[in-house]
Amino acid sequence: MAVSAVDIALWDLRARLEGLALFRALPSTHDHVPVYGSGGFTNYPLDRLAAQLAGWVEQGIERVKLKTSRDPDQDPRRLTAVRDAIGAVPELFTDANGGLRAKQALAWAHRFHDEWQVSWLEEPVSSADFTGLRTVREHGPPGLDVAAGEYGYVLRDFTNLLVPRAVDCLQADVTRCCGITGLLAVSGLAAGHCVDLSAHCAPAVSAHAFCAVPRRRHLEYFHDHVRIESLLFGGILTPRDGSLWPDPRRPGLGLEVRWADAERYRVYGQRR
Repeated sequence: MAVSAVDIALWDLRARLEGLALFRALPSTHDHVPVYGSGGFTNYPLDRLAAQLAGWVEQGIERVKLKTSRDPDQDPRRLTAVRDAIGAVPELFTDANGGLRAKQALAWAHRFHDEWQVSWLEEPVSSADFTGLRTVREHGPPGLDVAAGEYGYVLRDFTNLLVPRAVDCLQADVTRCCGITGLLAVSGLAAGHCVDLSAHCAPAVSAHAFCAVPRRRHLEYFHDHVRIESLLFGGILTPRDGSLWPDPRRPGLGLEVRWADAERYRVYGQRR
């Protein structure tokens, strides 16, 4: 992750020195990345949960995701509230955060799809359980994609998911996988296995980086990351037509640190 931070900073610096938006300094094949609204935490009351996901749909984001499987018995009422709030057309994604066992996850995969038309099941089991992921992918309902990869740090982590065909869609986090340089390698690996790649969080960076991913599917527009980025930076992108579009007029990542706003969060070391 430290390497990722340095790598992203160096790419940002290079693009700024060249007077280019970062996505223009990369071997980009796109000028935007579709997003899905992500949040839906398990501790939200039903009204807050439904309002958050419906709010993204009202903004033109037609894919939304909620967390599940912390307390599976509560999930049916949560999923019903969300589906009623967003309507029948928007795609509904779920994220179990590795909270289930393989047979349990397989049973829920069928329920998610058949009862609430869920089309994306993220980490139904631990991302280290390659056999379990493959079991859910192979025996789950058609139309439900199994995803994992956000905890990939080095190329071998992604190979471990791709070689056994453990996922329908691979994920990568540019702040974990050795930055933009690492992401480009992951992108090539995914393309070589004919698998799409989805961006995990960090929207301010991912919007640029994933323009250089030929098989990019979408980007996780994660509630907490959006909130924190908006607190500390100027130049933050907001979704337009369900996508993030990097501004070609702003060099680098197009961000400016709002130092005065950040000052209140400064942590001072204690003197010994």
